[in-house]
Amino acid sequence: MKIRVLGAYGAEGLGQRPTSFLVNDRILIDAGTVGGALPVSEQTLIEHALISHSHLDHVAGLAFLTESLAFSETRATPLTVASLEPVVSALKQGVFNNIAWPDFSQIPADAPVMKYRTLVEEAEQRVGDTWVTPVAVNHTVPTTGFIIHDGTTGFIFSGDTGPTEALWKAARGLRGLRGAFVECAFPNRMAELAAVAGHMTPALVARELAKLPADIPVWIYHVKPQFYDEIAAELARVDPTRITIVEQDKTYTL
Repeated sequence: MKIRVLGAYGAEGLGQRPTSFLVNDRILIDAGTVGGALPVSEQTLIEHALISHSHLDHVAGLAFLTESLAFSETRATPLTVASLEPVVSALKQGVFNNIAWPDFSQIPADAPVMKYRTLVEEAEQRVGDTWVTPVAVNHTVPTTGFIIHDGTTGFIFSGDTGPTEALWKAARGLRGLRGAFVECAFPNRMAELAAVAGHMTPALVARELAKLPADIPVWIYHVKPQFYDEIAAELARVDPTRITIVEQDKTYTL
């Protein structure tokens, strides 16, 4: 399984793109950025977008992707945008509502650019060439993490979350897990804000390690760019052999 980091950060900075991962060239996990990392020829290959939640740093690239697909002459099928029902509803009402952005699930009328798929919580279901289990996590708006598996190997994607239980419980005992992508937005000195905003700090990541399947690597994403050095130093004191901050534009092969 191939995981390409299109955007590694929890905000946009100079050369720092918001959260977005591309699995096997066909499946997006979040879409904070797409066009900023991929040429149109590669954007048109994307068939599915798994969206953890409706915040702008996770969907802005989805808006621009749908526009690119609308003008593409090589697009064969609609882009399937999938998540739990509250997330799908938020995308319909808050993003693709013909106010913030055109409703590309309705246009063009004869062949809409995108379609929605509501996933069943905590149930494994087929998405492209993978199996996906969405599990709700703890954030300020309805949010899901994902367990993604191809039948041989798999990984966990935490979504934006503070301390959580159900996601790690659902992954426990699953064979072939090769890693967990875990968010960490703020340094330890901002613990109070992290608690209110539903995000991790390095100290909270340290506590979550015991809940994760044993010994799997932890790849940190969603670091706020202005706090990168501070967060990196604090994470290095937690477990430098197990915890790594993901590299933007790098491809991880499981």
